[in-house]
Amino acid sequence: MGFDSSKPGSVLQAVGVLALIVAVHEAGHFLAARLQGIRVTRFAVGFGPTLVKIQSGGVEYCLNAVPLGDPAAAASSPEIRPDDPDLLKNRPIPQRALVISAGVIANILFAYLILLAQISTVGKAETAFLPGVRVLVPDTPAAAASAAARAGLRTGDVILRIGDVTIPAGASQVSDSVAAIRGSPGKELELAVLRGGGAVLSLRCTPDPGADGQGRIGVQLTSNTYILHTYPRSTTEVLAMTQSEFNRLSGTVFNGLKQIVTNFAAMSGQLSGPVAIVAAGSEVVRMDSAGLFQFAAIVNINLAAVNILPLPALDGGYLLLLGLEAARGGRKLPAVVEQGVMASGFLLLTALGVGLVIRDTLNLL
Repeated sequence: MGFDSSKPGSVLQAVGVLALIVAVHEAGHFLAARLQGIRVTRFAVGFGPTLVKIQSGGVEYCLNAVPLGDPAAAASSPEIRPDDPDLLKNRPIPQRALVISAGVIANILFAYLILLAQISTVGKAETAFLPGVRVLVPDTPAAAASAAARAGLRTGDVILRIGDVTIPAGASQVSDSVAAIRGSPGKELELAVLRGGGAVLSLRCTPDPGADGQGRIGVQLTSNTYILHTYPRSTTEVLAMTQSEFNRLSGTVFNGLKQIVTNFAAMSGQLSGPVAIVAAGSEVVRMDSAGLFQFAAIVNINLAAVNILPLPALDGGYLLLLGLEAARGGRKLPAVVEQGVMASGFLLLTALGVGLVIRDTLNLL
């Protein structure tokens, strides 16, 4: 997957959505602090080099280069007394916990509102299947000499039948097609092929035996699908469909996190940084009018879920420290311990983020 330079609008939309989601998260922290009268000296979206900086009302507002979190900073000016009751660190544990968790709460609420807007405007989008599988011929020298090329298959063709196997309209259509081809090395197969929505052609294709002895024809096969929109007929249906979509996306996110936590070694290669997220988002946006809503909602939920993990430098890590403080009867942990834990966590997350950016960029080249 990569950026489609012929359609930069979808890439810009994905970048804008990602930046907005991070801004909503940080705004949650910021507003929770300001509404409780807690001093805040800086509000930043992202980290890294500062692109835009504005000073207003004693707060420095910054837009940074990398659209990932950078929490609103508590006041740290030397003119402010360390025992000032308006400093975050001097507030009761419940008030500090609210400020820390407000970013996650903001993302959850924003995700729900996005899905509500989607259902109200473009309806619920679902993948529907048509018979057959779509053909994508790779632009490589090997593909030009493949069994598919000899048979006359083209990108965009829909294979309806492979020998005696009729390709159904369902989730198994690709696996059924692959099985039919792999099971016929060196055997001529008659293919029923729909081309350009016109007549059905009859092509003959003989799969080449691969190194494993299974048949290969040298093309990529994808499901023959389209997006089906279902529209609500009442306010009750709007709310019910919104909740259903929210539950579905939340389940997807939390199942993914569970897989990463329980099987990190196998899943680590599937972790994505901002570059891959934007690439995936731009692809989704191009597919359907509901794609932008779905992309924004699932990134919101994902950001909330990751941030609540009890890891250093994440919101969940700060909440864990507050929990330890409460368990100690309100006695704070030594400042050097707390700062050391959070600093090491921040360095680790920064290194991971930079590594993901580099890997994702190389994967797009």
